[in-house]
This record gives sequence, C-alpha cells and structure tokens, in this order.
Amino acid sequence: MTDPIIVVGAGQAGLQVAESLRQEKHEGPILLLGAEPHPPYNRPPLSKKWLQEPGEFNALLIRGSDAIARKNIELRTGVTVSAIDRAARRLHLVDGSKLAYSKLALATGARLRRLPVLGGDLAGVLGLRSLEDAAAIAAGLDSCRARGLPVVVIGGGFIGLEVAAAARKRDVAVTVLEGLPRLMSRVVAPIVSQAAERLHRSHGVGFVFEARVAGLAGDGGHVRAVHTADGREFPAGLVVTGIGIDAEDSLASAAGIACERGIIVDDCARTSDPLIVAAGDCCARRRADGSLLRLESVQNASEQGKAAAASLLGLEKPFTAAPWFWSDQYDVKFQMAGLSAGYDQVVTRGDLDKPAFSAYYFKAGKLVAVDSLNRIPDHMLARKLLDKAVALSPGQAADEGFDLGSPVRVPA
Repeated sequence: MTDPIIVVGAGQAGLQVAESLRQEKHEGPILLLGAEPHPPYNRPPLSKKWLQEPGEFNALLIRGSDAIARKNIELRTGVTVSAIDRAARRLHLVDGSKLAYSKLALATGARLRRLPVLGGDLAGVLGLRSLEDAAAIAAGLDSCRARGLPVVVIGGGFIGLEVAAAARKRDVAVTVLEGLPRLMSRVVAPIVSQAAERLHRSHGVGFVFEARVAGLAGDGGHVRAVHTADGREFPAGLVVTGIGIDAEDSLASAAGIACERGIIVDDCARTSDPLIVAAGDCCARRRADGSLLRLESVQNASEQGKAAAASLLGLEKPFTAAPWFWSDQYDVKFQMAGLSAGYDQVVTRGDLDKPAFSAYYFKAGKLVAVDSLNRIPDHMLARKLLDKAVALSPGQAADEGFDLGSPVRVPA
C-alpha cells in the first residue's frame, strides 16, 4: 500500500493543503493530523464576535469531520508529532507510535509569546490563540463583571484591542498597557493609531503608553495586579497578553529543515527538503530580494496551502497576491491591504472623525498598502490596485472626486 501524504496541523492551512490535493485530482491516501481535539475551525472570530458573544462551536467550524471524510481525507485529532525522521520518511508521535509518509506538509501554526516577568504564570493571566483560550478569557471577563474587577490588557495590537472592545461590551473596566508610544505602531501610520485610540477612549478604555511591565502580583495563586517599571500598580481580575506569536518551527528545525523566524519556504511553499512543504503561520517566505516575510492571516494560510498542495504534486502555483487582514473593534471594521513597511508618504480620503477613511501608503511614489476604516469599497479596490500594480498617485488617492476604480478598469 502506498504511504500517505501526511499533513501535520489541522488548522486553516493544513485543511487547505489536504483539500487542494483532492482538487488537484490526487487519488492517493491523505492523512491530516491535528494536535487539538477539534476538527478544523476558524480562529479570527475568537477575538472578535465569538469573544463578545460566545456561541456554539459548530459556528466556528471550517469543515466538520464527516465533510472531510467524504473527501476521502483521514482526520486524526488529538495527535502530537514529536519528531520527523526524514531519512526513513517517518513521523514519531508522542504516544510512541510511528507513521510513514510519502510526502509531508507542515502546517504547525504558531505559539503565543509568554510574558517574561515574575508572576507571568499566575492563574488569570491568559493569551488568545485557541478555542480554549477564548473560552477562558470570556469566562474571565464575565467573572470580572460579576465581581466589579478591572481587566488589564498588555499589548496595543489588534488582538489586545479586540479583547479590550469585548471587555467594554460587557461593561468591564479595562486598561491597555502598550510598550511603544502609540497603538499598532509596527503596522499602521500615526493617523490610524490616533483614530483607534479615539475610538477606544470614547468607549471608556484607558491607555498607558511606553509602559514597561515589571511583574505581576497575585493572591492565592491568582493575578490581582500588574506592576510597571515606573512604580505604578494596575489592579486586575484578569490579565490578557497580546504581545505576539512566534512560528511553531521547532519540529522542522530539529529535523534539519532550514528555519529562520519560521520554516523557510519559497513562493511555492517548498522547504529545503524536496519532499516537504509548509504553509501558514509556521512559515517565513523567502522573497526575491532575499528578505524573509512572515504573514499571519487567513488569506496567507489558504493561498499558501494551495501552493503547497500543488508543489507536492510537482506543479507550480506560486502565491504572490497582496496580503490583506482585518480587525473588528466595536462598530468599526479595520481592513488592511498590502505591506506598509518602509513607506515615506501617507495620504487619506474620507472622514477621520467618524472614523470612515482610508490611509494610502506610498514608497518612492508607488502605492504599497492601504488601511481602511469602515470604507469597505476602498479596501476591495485597494486589493485590485495592489495585485495589478496599478500606478496611482498620492494626489489621486486623496481626491474624493477621483474614481479609484478607473485605473483598475484600464487594461495594464
């Protein structure tokens, strides 16, 4: 019997690899291994609508077990791989068993960064990555509301702000401690940071910028306060950390697969081993200029999964589309297209106060990214402009009278 193609990781990327193999007419056995006890589910809602109004797990499912089985894909949940034996083409599992593979796809995701201070391991100090994390945070928010205790969020990025919004929806007091001078400073321009801060302050969120967390104090093993280096104390019935994630590349690295900030892949999701591909949050894609790009998004997981499946079958379907992301905070939808790193000019169109505007990022006169707040048509056009590398001037972007769709409709 032919050894299966094995996909390690049953999240968005792993499921996409398995299903794309079938879409590409692969008829051999496919084994999808998931470390969590659940079938593949959507993670983005965990910090958005689901955290605000937890519902049934089925609402989060990407694909149920029966639907996966109908595609002749074998799903095994609650399975953890401990090592890859590349020479023998075998996986070692933590239960001591082994699985032979013909080819291998790694979609191992990412792990939460832990708070490296005294008290960081107290009960009531939580991060958000899994369904269980979200359920624990939701329960913690409800407990804080019942006891009249505040929440402290460490990190003013998208996850931290979404958790803050969920806390305020429950009428729980919340303070966000951000180590840098403004919100989301690594990924958005100051004008977008300012709009986000105004939005959250209008809902009662408190902010402390350039805050350095020195330690957490507990009572009976449960967190009760956060201490900052300047001597201040912030009482807390719950502390949520949103300080980022790291690629889960330890399995690949231990097997001698090239890794740097993630499993290194090319545009076709190929690793340094010709029999192994990788997709999703565990990856760092090598670009033409030699730099490495890590993307943490559903779009990246999905499109890279398609590329990985094609590569396993000897096909080339590179993923090169402009990346896009989104965040829901109260009644404002933040949508981002492209990568703004290195921008030298930003122009806006729309109403900054509502907020309902878009920020257009240019580098040496070339459009490289667009952030939109409650301007969904702008976002959809931005993705087309970036994918087609359409020439758009800063003056045109800022001019509400200019039809942004016109350059898209003109043949390149």
